[in-house]
Amino acid sequence: MGVIVVVGAQFGDEAKGKITDYLAADARIVVRTGGGPNAGHSIHLAEGSVVLHQVPVGVLRSGVLGVCGPGMVLDPRGLDEEIRTLQERRLFKGSLAISERAHAILPIHIAEDAWEEERRVATRPGAAIGTTMRGIGPAYADRYGRWGVRFGDLIRPARLADRLELLYATKPHLATTLQDRERVRTELGEVAARLAPFVQPTEPLLWSAVERGDTIILEGAQSALLDVDFGTYPYVTSHHPTSAGALVGSGLPPAEVTEVVGVTKAYATRVGAGPFPTQVEGDMGAYLQREGGERGATTGRVRQVGWLDLVLLRYAARLNGFTSFALTKVDVLGGLDDVPVAVQYVTPTGETLTDYPPADADELAHVTPVYEKLPAWPKFTANLERRIREEGARALPTELKQFIEFVGRETRVPVEWVSYGPRREQTVWLGKPHGSAPAGSVSAWAA
Repeated sequence: MGVIVVVGAQFGDEAKGKITDYLAADARIVVRTGGGPNAGHSIHLAEGSVVLHQVPVGVLRSGVLGVCGPGMVLDPRGLDEEIRTLQERRLFKGSLAISERAHAILPIHIAEDAWEEERRVATRPGAAIGTTMRGIGPAYADRYGRWGVRFGDLIRPARLADRLELLYATKPHLATTLQDRERVRTELGEVAARLAPFVQPTEPLLWSAVERGDTIILEGAQSALLDVDFGTYPYVTSHHPTSAGALVGSGLPPAEVTEVVGVTKAYATRVGAGPFPTQVEGDMGAYLQREGGERGATTGRVRQVGWLDLVLLRYAARLNGFTSFALTKVDVLGGLDDVPVAVQYVTPTGETLTDYPPADADELAHVTPVYEKLPAWPKFTANLERRIREEGARALPTELKQFIEFVGRETRVPVEWVSYGPRREQTVWLGKPHGSAPAGSVSAWAA
């Protein structure tokens, strides 16, 4: 299968973790390429549910290596606790490698995250960006400012002391005492000693795996519309959760990529601040939140909900070079009267936009979506799920097949997987795509 990149195609929370875990059944390595403890991937196993914040989903499968890639920023204390919790629950079935190039999130980064958000609000009410307060932004800022502490530094006590001294010198606006610094250094030293066996050069591992022909999955965190450059700036994350960013965050070259899977819900959600053109409120919004269990896996915050937005989906498809989609949470829309889908925007000046949203967040917030209503499909009953397990994609409701074909035709990216529930087995493969179906046609699986 080669190198498969899994990318969130919306504002996050599309069930990337579930799709990555599903694909990991045929993989040897799963690499988390960016972000840190601001992302939570919920996986529902026979042994119980687990939320992974920093550890790649590959460790949940025997014989699979999970890699925390060089593009990540990791909270050492949280990572240590997450590993020990998985081991205690006997869910740590694979193995783990942590890149020596990954950067550490330190307590001062978390304090700075809160300080920065307070400054935004104090300067202009309403300017909050909805940060998770996990220190992600400040850690990435120090990474690019060349003040950061890498995991290769973390496991070298003398180097750690030197890097911490330099880092604290850049933050006089955050009150710290010598006692505070010594306590942090001591705690980090203790955690680093436990993490040291996992820390190593990870790029050679991946290069050797490519040469052997092993399947490698690059696991995305956050999503394309939160990319620091191509998302709804400034309401974005601090790294590049795109297919290009996955390469930088892993150390693999573009020529090795064989597939780029975009993960999208059958509707849309967003956590935190920022424009959301298709947002649904009122009774329908509450229904989608309730039926979809729409709360952030890491923060617990209720997600805003809305209808599928094809303008943004087309944009994400072009930006990432998706070769196929994994369509998730189709069960949530089962039983509705119809399913609205935004097919274009109209701007306040009357301009029509179909595949490139405004780069300015305020302008995006003021577009008017134009909807096409598609027939809704029946609810996913136990009997329907049994038929899907036995018959595969042929058993999907006709209306859902039409919805899938519509998405593929409108985006020019075929849907290859459909997820209709949180569990591993609630995913169906539609067959290997060979391009989207032309207008008016029905694919073989939908017959």
